[in-house]
Amino acid sequence: MASMRDIKRRRDSIQSTEQITKAMKLVATVKLQKSRAKAESSKPYFNMMYETISSVLKKSGNINHKYLKAGESPKKAVVAITSNRGLAGGYNNNIIKLVNGELPAKDTYVYAIGRKGRDGLARRGFTIQADYSEVINEPLYRDAADITLELLDAFAQGKIGEIYLAYTSFRNAASQTPKLLKLLPVELEEAKDQESRGSQALMTYEPGDEEVLDSIVPKYMSSLIYGALLEAVASENGARMTAMDSATSNAEEMIEDLSLQYNRARQGAITQELTEIVAGANAIS
Repeated sequence: MASMRDIKRRRDSIQSTEQITKAMKLVATVKLQKSRAKAESSKPYFNMMYETISSVLKKSGNINHKYLKAGESPKKAVVAITSNRGLAGGYNNNIIKLVNGELPAKDTYVYAIGRKGRDGLARRGFTIQADYSEVINEPLYRDAADITLELLDAFAQGKIGEIYLAYTSFRNAASQTPKLLKLLPVELEEAKDQESRGSQALMTYEPGDEEVLDSIVPKYMSSLIYGALLEAVASENGARMTAMDSATSNAEEMIEDLSLQYNRARQGAITQELTEIVAGANAIS
């Protein structure tokens, strides 16, 4: 059985840890309130953007445009959004497992936003094509636009044939869902089936399909990446708040158990000391 000194030392250590987890929970809670407001206010816009542009592209028929067909390269690109810090439960690992399970490591270039995802995917054999880890600290639309331009340039040059976005969708403080979204090329099978059934007319463009698609696709991708960044920040803070709350609860339980062990050990020591005193007194008499 551990000595009273060891029990007390361990209890004091856990109490110090509890104070840290409480403070981290409060910080995450404050950050969550701000990031959740941004994510929730912008989410309808980005959802509508995705649905609208996807619908437009799927109704484009047999237009021979670079953004509507897979590139010749078998390589894929994925924008993987994680965090720069840990202590957020399974938040980072969920994205790593999602990308690792859905995309082949040898044929996938990772455009990493967040050091945790960058390092985790690199250990699994993925090629880190670019590192934008600082972007996640304070996401801006300009950052999303710059990443989009680099991705579209690689797509147009035939370096990559498909573009994906891996991020954590924010539902509420206790629930976040990792998602893998295909950005380009847009799948046209659904539109072709509908066209063969005569269910809807094809899209017409003014001044021309080339000019219109060259203009709207970069905005479409930039909007989705920026929306994913906002949701990822809210998800990270929600996951960290939940993790720190759980850690604090576990620390409180451990402190309670250790206090009970300490009191028992102390009572045992007192009992033993009294027994020795009584035995000594009897021996003298």
